[in-house]
Amino acid sequence: MSGQRVTSNPHQTLNLLNARKEQLQEELRTVEKQLYDLETTYLHDSSQCGNVLKGFEGFLSSMKGSGNLKRPRKFQPEDRLFSLSSVTSPVVSLFIACN
Repeated sequence: MSGQRVTSNPHQTLNLLNARKEQLQEELRTVEKQLYDLETTYLHDSSQCGNVLKGFEGFLSSMKGSGNLKRPRKFQPEDRLFSLSSVTSPVVSLFIACN
């Protein structure tokens, strides 16, 4: 609790710590939601040409002048590498429930 005054009253200290815990949990939920949204955008936008998870074969084939753009590939829950890296992410519990 840097920057905050610690009281000698254990009950008050516990209340302060619980309030801080709630604040940090809310910040974590916000960051995980942002991560999920950005990850969704990345996976959707890069589905035709490729991405760091699936490779860039789509990009290479589009460079050969085929003119045909493939349908965007649907991404799977296991493609969410970043969301699945957090044990507190709601995506993890959904992924475990599906498997």
